[in-house]
Amino acid sequence: MTDSYPLPPQLLVAVGGNAIHPEGILGTVEEQADYAAATGRALLPLLTLQNQLVVTHGNGPVVGKILMRQAIARERVTPMSLDICVAHSQGGIAYLLMQALENVLREIGNQRHVACLLTQVEVDPDDPAFLAPSKPVGYFYDTAEARGLADENGWTMREDSGRGWRYVVPSPKPRHIPDISLVRTLINQGSVVIAGGGGGIPVVRGSKGMRRGVEAVIDKDLTSALMANLLGFDTMMILTAVSRVSIAFGTPGARSLDRVSLSEIRRHLSDGQFGPGSMAPKIEAAIQFIEGGGTHAVIAHLKEAVPALQGETGTHIFADDV
Repeated sequence: MTDSYPLPPQLLVAVGGNAIHPEGILGTVEEQADYAAATGRALLPLLTLQNQLVVTHGNGPVVGKILMRQAIARERVTPMSLDICVAHSQGGIAYLLMQALENVLREIGNQRHVACLLTQVEVDPDDPAFLAPSKPVGYFYDTAEARGLADENGWTMREDSGRGWRYVVPSPKPRHIPDISLVRTLINQGSVVIAGGGGGIPVVRGSKGMRRGVEAVIDKDLTSALMANLLGFDTMMILTAVSRVSIAFGTPGARSLDRVSLSEIRRHLSDGQFGPGSMAPKIEAAIQFIEGGGTHAVIAHLKEAVPALQGETGTHIFADDV
C-alpha cells in the first residue's frame, strides 16, 4: 500500500477477547494479566497521541468460563443470568486492561488517565436473534461432551468451523448506548475510556424508560461501530490476529485486501468470503460504521496499530465516494 493517512484526532479501537484470554491458556489471573500487559505495550503508541481514544473489547472466552463455573457449581451456588455474567466479564477484563494501559503510560512518565465504564446496551426485545441462538461462547467440546452439556444444562450447542462444538446464545443487534454521554464527557477531559466490553450488558427498555437485563451476548464489533457513530468519530479500528483481511482464504487464489470501497466489501461479504464466526462480524461492523456516517474503518493486527493507521498495513475500508 502506498497511501499514507494522517493519524486521526478521534479514534475507537476494538480489541478481541483473546487479547486477555487467548485460546489454549489455563486462564489464570497471572496469564490474563500478562496478556493485558502485552496489549498495553501494543497500544502504547496510540495512548500517547493527542487524541480522543475509546477502547472496546470482547469477552467470549471469559464469559464462557463464567458459565461453565456456574454449571459445575449450580447445585451449591445459584446461577446468575447471562446479562449478569456479561457484566462480570466486562468489569474484570476492563480492570485488567485499565491497569495495564495506565502502567505502560506511567513507565514513560505519562500521567494520562484510563477509565473503564460499565456499559449497558439496549436491544430490541423482538429481535429474531432471541429465537435463533448463534453466538458461540466459551470452550470447544467434542460431540459426546456437547451432547452431555446440552442434556445436562439445556444449552444449545453448535459445531464451530470444524474446530468442535460450542455453546451458542442469542446475539441481538445493538440499538442504543444509554451512557454514551458519559463516554463523551470522559474523552473530552482527556481520559482514555474503556467501554462497551463484551458488546455491552444487554438490556431492553420499557415504555417508561425502565431497563431490565436479557439473556444474550451482543457482538462487540457491532457495538463498537454504533458507539463510534454516536460519538461522531470518523475512524474506527478493529484489531485482531491478522495483518489484513483476505478473500479466497486458504486457497491458492487467496488475496489480501488493502484499500477497498464499501461496495466492494459488501460484495465480498455477500459472496461468503468471510467466516461467519471469525471475520464476517468484523466486516459487518465496518460496513455498519461507514453506513452510519464514519469515513474510515481499519482491520489490522493488534501489534501493528499505528502502522495500520498510517496506511502501511491493514485493510482499509472507505465509503464509495472517498
